[in-house]
Amino acid sequence: MIRNYDKLIFEISKEGREGYSLPKNEFKEQYCPCALPANLKREAAPQLPQVTEFDVVRHYTNLSNKNFGVDTGFYPLGSCTMKYNPRINEEISSLPAFNLHPATPDDAAQGALEVYYNLAASLAEISGLSAFTLNPYAGAHGELTGLMIMRSYHAQRGDHKRTKVIVPDSAHGTNPASAAVCGLEIVEVKSTANGTVDVEDLKPLLDDTVAGIMMTNPNTLGIFETEIPEISRLVHEAGGLLYYDGANLNAVLGKCRPGDMGFDIMHINLHKTFSTPHGGGGPGDGPVGVRAGLEHLLPNPQVKKSDCGKFYLDCDEKSAGNVSNFLGNFGVILRAYTYILTLGRENVKMVGPLAVLNANYVKESLKEYYLLPIEGVCKHEFVFDGLVDKSTGVTTLDIAKRLLDYGYHAPTIYFPLLFHQSIMIEPTETESKETLDEFISVMKTVAREAKENPDVVKNAPYSTPVRRLDETTAARSPKTTYRQLVAE
Repeated sequence: MIRNYDKLIFEISKEGREGYSLPKNEFKEQYCPCALPANLKREAAPQLPQVTEFDVVRHYTNLSNKNFGVDTGFYPLGSCTMKYNPRINEEISSLPAFNLHPATPDDAAQGALEVYYNLAASLAEISGLSAFTLNPYAGAHGELTGLMIMRSYHAQRGDHKRTKVIVPDSAHGTNPASAAVCGLEIVEVKSTANGTVDVEDLKPLLDDTVAGIMMTNPNTLGIFETEIPEISRLVHEAGGLLYYDGANLNAVLGKCRPGDMGFDIMHINLHKTFSTPHGGGGPGDGPVGVRAGLEHLLPNPQVKKSDCGKFYLDCDEKSAGNVSNFLGNFGVILRAYTYILTLGRENVKMVGPLAVLNANYVKESLKEYYLLPIEGVCKHEFVFDGLVDKSTGVTTLDIAKRLLDYGYHAPTIYFPLLFHQSIMIEPTETESKETLDEFISVMKTVAREAKENPDVVKNAPYSTPVRRLDETTAARSPKTTYRQLVAE
């Protein structure tokens, strides 16, 4: 009989089995300085599965084989650049020389501080800004940091009434969320029919209570905001600042720079644009850059270089504050720096154009089958509004589930909210034409199935370890302990 390792770990538990034994405590409890107080001790042993180490290894290895990632297949996830992470990045980040304790003195961490300093300088050159901090741990953390800088800028000038941030209706959800966390009021600006910010709708929103505007360029629809110079002029004349959400920087990498567009503050997702692995909650890093004149507002500590070439940590009393315990996710910083050095100045310039080429190739190949609400050249990603032929009732969710049967991770669905049946696709620059052609072929097949045999699509997936779930119940009432399952 073949043993079923699809079973959950508690299902193969047998009383008395052990996977690991702690060494016998040779010290009496009264001599142990770290002994727990009596009120914190368990009254009974925890109810944990009793399994061997071998069973645990097999269980989690089999679970890992069911995972889908960019290393196992095409991952066309829009709005979240999931591209290949070169293995040299992993090798460099694993070097023992970089395995430093966060509290290592500056004199003993010169190499690590030099990497930090050089990456910050590289990002400043790439973005057209003056200086960067790498301290924030993620993109949303970077947004919050950037907004803290924006608030500090106005506060230090005595302009305390500027408490509003303008956010486009096509923005990433983190934009209004970050502004709210920072204590700012969100004001929405509408989009035009072509998906870009409506300048005429923006004008009446600009007054002396506006701290700034948050924008993504290209925006969430994958469309380049051509009115940025005019928006920059209007916002600056009103006394506000421009914040650039760098989630989509991959699309323009090497071709244009946010600083040259007129942005004052921006964050970059190292775990998107600069190829470090992410997904499932991390790891990430969200460097924040500022234009000339705002450098002192970057969070402490800041890595500086002395005239004699020594690197050191410095704090500025006018800084917007501290946003992390140390200097960000250093492993991610190492990967991003390796990626930039590997590509070099010339090849970095190819990232954006290749991403744009791939996205437009997929879009033009599929628009006969999937509804394209906004025509024209896109950048790194684009959005369909479900099928062209919706007569059989097949939804975007059905399409996403059916793609799983063909071995593809589904694109982002039902976002952005501008369209009812959104399907957002971002192929990235690292995918070959052959891979894109295979994906296009499958998307066409699913569209034909939706018309000729819609029930096949509506009841998908069939080949996955778990069939279609009740996603609402799973989100609202998750089962997080095995004891709850056993009791049921």
